[in-house]
Amino acid sequence: MASHVATAEIDIDAAPSQVWVALTDPALIKQYFFGTDVVTDWQVGGPIRWTGEYDGKTYEDKGEVVEFAPNRRLQVTHFSPMSGQPDEPENYHTLTYDLEERGKATHVSLSQDNNGDEAEAERATANWTMLLTGLKGTVEGA
Repeated sequence: MASHVATAEIDIDAAPSQVWVALTDPALIKQYFFGTDVVTDWQVGGPIRWTGEYDGKTYEDKGEVVEFAPNRRLQVTHFSPMSGQPDEPENYHTLTYDLEERGKATHVSLSQDNNGDEAEAERATANWTMLLTGLKGTVEGA
């Protein structure tokens, strides 16, 4: 499987603790994550589910929590049946959110591994850039 990685980053005018709340509070996630409902207990090794509607179709994506380091790093696996690929470990992405305090702001870096080719990675980068812009608006508007 190819290892093309999608990345996006943004600076948010808020402390890492405020950004962390927005990354882990399902009510806030729904505001910037395209209306997605997230269900998880945030326990490492525990399941995470994303459900919602995209282009008129309902979806239920899934994964598991890999790392949960408050105010620093959140890492989860992710699989979407909408990808058309079989639900097998090699078809999962790993999403990693890294938070770094920079003065009174927080730098957020997001990466998604295991994209099939460069074009897929570019589409993912565009989506994650849009998501991080929404995250910034949610946190700074709060």
